[in-house]
This record gives sequence, C-alpha cells and structure tokens, in this order.
Amino acid sequence: MDQQFYRMKRLPPYVIAEVNAMRAAARAEGRDIIDLGMGNPDQPPPKHVIDKLCEVAQNPDAHGYSQSKGIPGLRKAQANYYERRFGVDLDPDNEVVVTLGSKEGLASLATAITAPGDTILAPNPSYPIHTFGFIIAGASIRSVPTTPDEKYWEALEAAVNFTVPRPTILVVNFPSNPTAEVVDLDFYKKLVDWAKFHKVWILSDLAYSELYYDGKPTPSILQVPGAKDVAVEFTSLSKTFGMAGWRIGFAVGNQTLISALARVKSYIDYGAFTPIQAAACAALNGPQDFVETNREMYHKRRDVMVEAFGRAGWEIPPPPASMFAWAPLPPALKEMGSLEFSKQLLTKAEVAVAPGVGYGEDGEGYVRIAMVENEQRLRQAARNVKRYFQEMGVNTSGS
Repeated sequence: MDQQFYRMKRLPPYVIAEVNAMRAAARAEGRDIIDLGMGNPDQPPPKHVIDKLCEVAQNPDAHGYSQSKGIPGLRKAQANYYERRFGVDLDPDNEVVVTLGSKEGLASLATAITAPGDTILAPNPSYPIHTFGFIIAGASIRSVPTTPDEKYWEALEAAVNFTVPRPTILVVNFPSNPTAEVVDLDFYKKLVDWAKFHKVWILSDLAYSELYYDGKPTPSILQVPGAKDVAVEFTSLSKTFGMAGWRIGFAVGNQTLISALARVKSYIDYGAFTPIQAAACAALNGPQDFVETNREMYHKRRDVMVEAFGRAGWEIPPPPASMFAWAPLPPALKEMGSLEFSKQLLTKAEVAVAPGVGYGEDGEGYVRIAMVENEQRLRQAARNVKRYFQEMGVNTSGS
C-alpha cells in the first residue's frame, strides 16, 4: 500500500544518514574508521554521578512513573546552576522544565506553540531540529544567516517586513552547531530589543554552554534584563557531563512558553527515569572539576586537530567553542561538494565527517568535524587525510 503521509512528505532524506550508513557498512567489513562525524562524547560521566544512578536504582520505589516536567530537586538544581554560572534568577516551579535532552525539548515546544502556516526564523546552516522540529509541526521556515554580523540583522529586518505571515519565533544557537560561532552579551541585548519590538519569541539553544575556549565563557541570553519576557533557553547535560545517552536537558525562561511546553509534555511522556534525574542532580550540585577537565580535553584536541590537519594541507579555523570544527573543503576539491567529499574521506581515508549540506543549503562547501576521538586518533586521521590528498594531487606543502 503506497501511503504518502503528510509529514513524511515534508521531511527530505537525511543527507547525513547516507554517510552514517556507509560508515556502518565499512566497520562491518572490519575497517578501522576514525569517526569524527557524530557529536557523541567519548568520555563517561563522573563516577559520583554513576554511583548516584546505581544507588537510587536500588530503591524499589524509584521505578514508577516520574514527573513529565522533572522532579522538584532537579528543577531546583538547574535554577541554582543558572544563578551560579550566569547570575540569572529562575523560579524552579514556573520557569524550569526538565526535557529528554535539548532536542526533545525544542521539538515539543515547537508542537506546543506552532500553528500550521506559521513562519519561523531559523539559522542556515543549523542543527536539523532547529528547522525540522517546526516543519513537523506544520510551520514554514525562513532562513537567516548563522554568522552574527550586519547581514544577520539585515536578514531579520527583511524577514519581518516582507514575510507573510509575519514571523512569530526566532531560533538562535550560540555556540553554533555546526559552525561553532559565538556571540557576546551585547548581541543578545540587541536581539532582545528587536524581539520585543517585533513581538517575536526567541528560542535559544545553549547546549554547548560549557565547551568554550581561550578563557571566554559563553553568555546566556537570559542575562539580558527583561529577556525572560520573550525568551526561553535550552541546555543539556550531554556534553557538559558526558551524559549524551542519558537524555537529560532543560528549558528555562519565559513562563508562558515553559507552561506550554510542560502542558504538551504532560500528554506525551512521564519524564525521564527517576534514578537518572537523581543522578543529574548529583551532576549539577556536586563537584564541578569534571566540567573544567572536560573543557581542557576538548581544547587540547582542538589544537592538535588544527595543527595536524594543517600539516596535512587542510587549513581548519580553530573553533572558539563547542566540540566541532566547521571546516571549508580544500580549494582543490571544492567542486566535489561536501557530500561526495565526505564519502571519499570515508572510503579512501577511513575518516568519517559530516557533510555541511546536511545542515542546510548554506552549509555546502563545508564539513563538520567532531572532536570525539583522542589526540592520537586525530593525528592518525590527519595522516590518512594527507595520504588521500596526495592520491588526489592536492598540495600538502603544509607538512
């Protein structure tokens, strides 16, 4: 039976999945693929977090349904984190919701506040949920640049002046996935003023809040006075504490949006497993040395990657934050396109990266490189890439 489901027709084939399938097939053949494609942390959570999970899981009463908005202790722990890290005061009962990772939170909020035909402003290139969460909900997407320069503000003004219906929501993501770009607090101040003037909600994805480098902490939009009038922000424990598979994140900020999210989630899920939420409390309330150690590890990997790939003949700008590098294709191979280039790196260099076009048409000409392998493996990846470049006749005089 040939069914053309409405939402399936709005979802194009996932370009990155094509490379992922090739990677899986190569590994099934026994090939040693260095996987720099998926942003999957390779370090486990701190021991005290795992210990708390095991401890609470031993309690016979901990295995029933939890709360869809999160247990009170975890919502309070997140509020304390915002006070400690950003100086932002949050009401744990009305301004904090626990989500099943920031990805689920964004998708559920899109379902809660989007009507079919609404216009949503989202960055291009962007992490797919920033656009497809709203497309699944029936909205239309108008793209704005990722780079926060003058063209960004020009694109916002054009969007509100020439789009019908007028945009209702703007998605921002800094540090950006995939481009790793960052902004300062002055940018957020200007953005909040713009959103209030044009009556647009802001959804800020701050999943990489703790992966910043060179001594420059990333700000939160909620540090702007009055930001909670128009904004919510999503964070995650996935990268900060190596808890990606645990699926714990948060939405915080504007009470109207938080209430809508909590109401939709009450119909969809019963919240994360209670022992996982208790362990998340231990992560947020306990020793924070892991966060600094984790940041230093990624910082070192960044420097090794940039240096090693540069010697291989591939100049990669050092990312100021996140666990990703946004790498332009080598000029000699640019005509190949990011998808074909990614396929060839996989098959001929045994290095997996994510094609930039998978994050939107403006991502063409780039690949995203995840720093999820140790320094030795990053150097090996660079050697493999250099060998491939030499086979293709690319100048590797950077060595």
